[in-house]
Amino acid sequence: MEVPWTWSWAALLFIIGSVTDFLDGWLARKYGLVTNFGALMDPLVDKVLTCSAFVILAVAGVIPAWVGCAVLAREFLITGLRTLAATHGVVLSADGWGKWKTGAQIAVLVYGLLWLAVKEPPLQWFAPFFEIPALSPAWLGQVFLWLAVFTTVWSGIRYLWNNRHVLQDA
Repeated sequence: MEVPWTWSWAALLFIIGSVTDFLDGWLARKYGLVTNFGALMDPLVDKVLTCSAFVILAVAGVIPAWVGCAVLAREFLITGLRTLAATHGVVLSADGWGKWKTGAQIAVLVYGLLWLAVKEPPLQWFAPFFEIPALSPAWLGQVFLWLAVFTTVWSGIRYLWNNRHVLQDA
């Protein structure tokens, strides 16, 4: 039995998850509620949220499978590095590039999920917006995709380089 509005629900849940994750981090920083547990778990939860969506979009044929593989590889590498650091009592927080990476990934994922959602009720009336050249998957979708790929790879390289002491100490 197929659930009606599957992509609409997926898009809605992903957007809610992304917004609440952002608010959680913002409130923690604003009120000084940053903890070692939060610094370790927040990026991990981000990875579960985004990696799941990348897998779903790759399986649905919205993005190339190699993009999903590159994202998963980067995220597993960084999670492994953080885990290794944690065994030595060191907590590695996300840096600025990691935040840009997350934003770029969320942009491509929201766009991809909405692109699927507008093909079904109740969002079909949004479909014409995706036919506007500047918003088309052929243009805007590719911009989001390549921005996500670049920030994912670049932030991973920088993160590994900046924290190479963890690998050297291990």
